[in-house]
Amino acid sequence: MVGNVKKIERPNGIVELRLNRPMKYNAINYNMMDDLKRHLTELKGSVTLNALIITGEGEKAFCSGGDVELFHKLTTKEEAYAMLSKMGGILYELMLFPVPTIALINGTTLGGGCEIATACDVRIAKQGSSIGFIQGNLGLTTGWGGASMLLEKIAYHDAMAILLSSKKYNTDEAVELGFIDKVIPFNADFHEKGYEEIEKMLVNKGNVLKAYKQVSIRKWKSSDLYSRMMLEIEQCADLWTQDEHIKAVEAFLNRR
Repeated sequence: MVGNVKKIERPNGIVELRLNRPMKYNAINYNMMDDLKRHLTELKGSVTLNALIITGEGEKAFCSGGDVELFHKLTTKEEAYAMLSKMGGILYELMLFPVPTIALINGTTLGGGCEIATACDVRIAKQGSSIGFIQGNLGLTTGWGGASMLLEKIAYHDAMAILLSSKKYNTDEAVELGFIDKVIPFNADFHEKGYEEIEKMLVNKGNVLKAYKQVSIRKWKSSDLYSRMMLEIEQCADLWTQDEHIKAVEAFLNRR
């Protein structure tokens, strides 16, 4: 039985993990967290793996973030922190994954979906995708360590512009801000086209790819990225039970 994350073996030592809740715009729930963690743990020890792709099932969404309806049931700071820190820990593992990671953004990428994409080394998007750290519109900050990771990946002023505005951006704007590395024109078979582009950008020498990734991993470990992410997550948990967040989520759910 296919779970909430599909594993697809590609040629040349590349594996694709596909978030698999297309009817929910690939929103993250607890089962998807568990599946993602299990796959990352299993793949981390592979000697033949050269690169990892994270993408979404279907044509509409990479990931719309956390499942708002499900997580709205978390009513205390402790409950919120347990969920947020669980996913934050998974994204820290993705940040420090031993081979290059590529977010293949196949559509809507919002909130926590942007945090997942940020944890990857490279971000390739389908033309027309909507991208945004929109958590502020729900009275929250990034909840899975996304701000700490974003500040490691792009220029400070661009990262802060993205975070402080809580705006949605189109792919051209996201390229200008440094968040998206490459845009692929709309293609009926986007996942296949995306894989072809990824294959072109990677040298066919697994040891070289892993060695370069270790340079970044050493930096992030020495700067105690994990602790910074967890402090950020605690700040989000503090905001979780405040009226501003509760009312914003209720308005969002009622509008839907």
